[in-house]
Amino acid sequence: MSTTTLVRALALSCHPIPSLAVTAVTAGLAALAGLPVGRGALVTAAVFTGQLSIGWSNDYIDAERDQAVERSDKPLAAGTLAARTAGIAAVVALILTVALSALLGWPGGAAVLGTAACGWAYNLGLKATALSWLPYAIAFGLLPAVVTLSDSPPRWPPAWALTAGALLGVAAHLANALPDLRDDDATGIRGLPHRLGAKTTALTGAGLLLAASAVILFGSAGGQAGPWRWSGFGAALLVAGGAAVSAYRDPSSQRFFRATILIAAMDLIFFALSGSSL
Repeated sequence: MSTTTLVRALALSCHPIPSLAVTAVTAGLAALAGLPVGRGALVTAAVFTGQLSIGWSNDYIDAERDQAVERSDKPLAAGTLAARTAGIAAVVALILTVALSALLGWPGGAAVLGTAACGWAYNLGLKATALSWLPYAIAFGLLPAVVTLSDSPPRWPPAWALTAGALLGVAAHLANALPDLRDDDATGIRGLPHRLGAKTTALTGAGLLLAASAVILFGSAGGQAGPWRWSGFGAALLVAGGAAVSAYRDPSSQRFFRATILIAAMDLIFFALSGSSL
């Protein structure tokens, strides 16, 4: 296998869209929190390597399941990447996460490791239980804290930020699982979305997205919701509504998951445009 082919297979196996989305959100939160550039880059790098370890370990653990349902979009299932290679990559990325977290120090580094631990706990078994939403809620809820606890002096973010992160996390879980419900059922995975069913999952996910947007744009406003916040919520309402209708009609589509990422980005942008900081 050529180096180019190997790099491409590893890139596809790390779950690139969610990995990059979480990393970009972290960078945005670091800017909103006013972290120095170097400190913000270190936090973002630590979260990124954590996401890589989660993505590669997910494909390594699920290799046999993905092969059973012929997931041609997964390099391990398609035979373009060896499971051992993905496993080694996951361990290396996790070691880098630990090293970067150590450079961040206490308590920011511990928060980074907490988010990574949630992803690994999901991969190692929680995904098949009714508590499949919990690692997402904790990890995304901690994401604002990863940034503020890495500041000098460290501080906890406001309660609205923790709440909004948790809501976005559960919405992301529902949206991410929705297209794979049929394949997961065939291989014995019965997480919360599988128990809710496709249509209920789509509607619940849309509701959580709007709730998270409302908390970000209004919960942080102190009763002074200006035009930027109302514009942001209106945009989130349109995107979430359209995505919910699409997912309700075709649960196998990836549009709902992409809409979740888009809404999270819009919330941060409109929050910043309103002149607020984390």
